[in-house]
Amino acid sequence: MDQSDTLQRGLRVGLPSSADALSTCFATSYAGIIAFMAVATEGSFAKAGERLGVGRSAVCRNVQKLEMQLSTRLFLRTTRTTSLTQEGERFFENCNQGVTHIVEAMNDMLDLREGPPRGLLRISSTVGFGRKVVAPLLSRFSRAYPDIAVDLRLDDRPADFAAEQIDVAFRDGCIEDSSIIAKQLIPMQMVLCASRAYAEERGLPSTFEELGQHDCINFRFSSGRVFEWEFKVEGHLRKYLPAARLTFNDADLVLTAVLDGRGIAQMPGYQICDYIARNELVMALRQYVPDDRGHYICYLCRQHLPSRIRVFVDFMTEEIRALDLNDLSVFNADDTETSAGKMAA
Repeated sequence: MDQSDTLQRGLRVGLPSSADALSTCFATSYAGIIAFMAVATEGSFAKAGERLGVGRSAVCRNVQKLEMQLSTRLFLRTTRTTSLTQEGERFFENCNQGVTHIVEAMNDMLDLREGPPRGLLRISSTVGFGRKVVAPLLSRFSRAYPDIAVDLRLDDRPADFAAEQIDVAFRDGCIEDSSIIAKQLIPMQMVLCASRAYAEERGLPSTFEELGQHDCINFRFSSGRVFEWEFKVEGHLRKYLPAARLTFNDADLVLTAVLDGRGIAQMPGYQICDYIARNELVMALRQYVPDDRGHYICYLCRQHLPSRIRVFVDFMTEEIRALDLNDLSVFNADDTETSAGKMAA
């Protein structure tokens, strides 16, 4: 069939052109097809009206409009019976296939929302938090929900939910994006720390002015920007960008350099809590740790949330909070005072 034949066929069924044939045809015949399917299934215009919640006359009008649009008689009607014509039987069989597909599609969507969790889950996380916290929990999650496939992407840039088709993202800091739902998992404590060997040899800073006397190690984001150290002073956020002897674009390399005694750095509590507990690292300027940051699990909407996303959010929230990653208050209680005293001496 050439283009002119297609256009003529479109005009015969009341379409302005073949370009928008599908949308126009469906819009003009939808009510008629629904009425036709109800009559064919119930065998009566009156019963079809009861099923659809409309009057018998409304069903008749919609079927008549459909017959006029198709230039085809679909029913044989007498005072006692209503039956399909041969053309009507053929049309019913073809429409029934479409209805079956639509019902299956709707049931599939409802199953994703209310049925057993399944499908592909795309997750984004910052590199450090993803490696240290998220990735180790995925094996347990997969055992609990074997029908969910997980795609984890580590990137320090904020995830673009739409462009990257991200279902869930882990973000750090302060969330200012009002278009997403952000649930805080744990506070984000940015702690200035050094190895015990470094503290014993060089002491630890007790004031901001003393930071310039130390070997500082910086972290560079993938964007190229260097992370500014943050402190809470008299209720206000104060940022400090030290002159660093070492700068890395990988948080693990920063941690390794600090553990090796090559300087001091400000790092998130989740990354250093184990080393603090083992007294391999000590903290400084703890009284100025900012308290308005957090680690968040983010998604786009609370309504109609697929079960695979819902169970993942609940699982990660419970598991990450149970890790107690930021309880640093019981460690190194006297280190700041001891090291500061040594430095003053």
